[in-house]
Amino acid sequence: MKDANDDKITFDGKTLPIVESFYSIQGEGFNTGKPAYFIRIGGCDVGCRWCDSKESWNYSRFPQIAIENIVADALKYPARAIVLTGGEPLNFPLDPLCNLLKRNGFTIFLETSGSSQFSGRFDWICLSPKKGKPPVGQQIYQMADELKIIVENDSDFIWGEECRKLVKNNCLLLFQPEWSKIKIVVPQIVEYVKEHPDWNISLQAHKFMNIP
Repeated sequence: MKDANDDKITFDGKTLPIVESFYSIQGEGFNTGKPAYFIRIGGCDVGCRWCDSKESWNYSRFPQIAIENIVADALKYPARAIVLTGGEPLNFPLDPLCNLLKRNGFTIFLETSGSSQFSGRFDWICLSPKKGKPPVGQQIYQMADELKIIVENDSDFIWGEECRKLVKNNCLLLFQPEWSKIKIVVPQIVEYVKEHPDWNISLQAHKFMNIP
């Protein structure tokens, strides 16, 4: 259904619907502990029921920001690392933003489910595929530097092993507990990883530190 604000939305990547941007510490995956500037792009076509940023799903609620202004804000902070997250950032073409970030010396990390066509230039890709809407094609699996599977029940271990078959051999394999069920699923993840040592555990460290 067409939203009343759709006429204000552009899809050329020169402006993007920004939910929020902030300077913090990466709390998940391989790059946990690294300072970075986070850019949360509005819009998501996956809709996980346990998502902790459901407010980001409707991109038309958020202002369209010119990529020049996005980069200018990022340059105010000392770290030259960017995390593009969402929502689902690949819902929008990311080549213009990534090219501008690269020209300004940034390292770029992408957090994606792979549900939309790939675009952009990245130094690290975290692929977190979802059963409800799997990635588009197999290209993104081979591009992923880490495969992060969110675990809320036993079927997610099966899903993780299915996805593992599609990633490159040196891709980091991670199981991460769904936050609201952490006390239930952590023991299960621990036992699974002990039995399947190619996998590792990712925890949302930023939530334990109470930071964005």
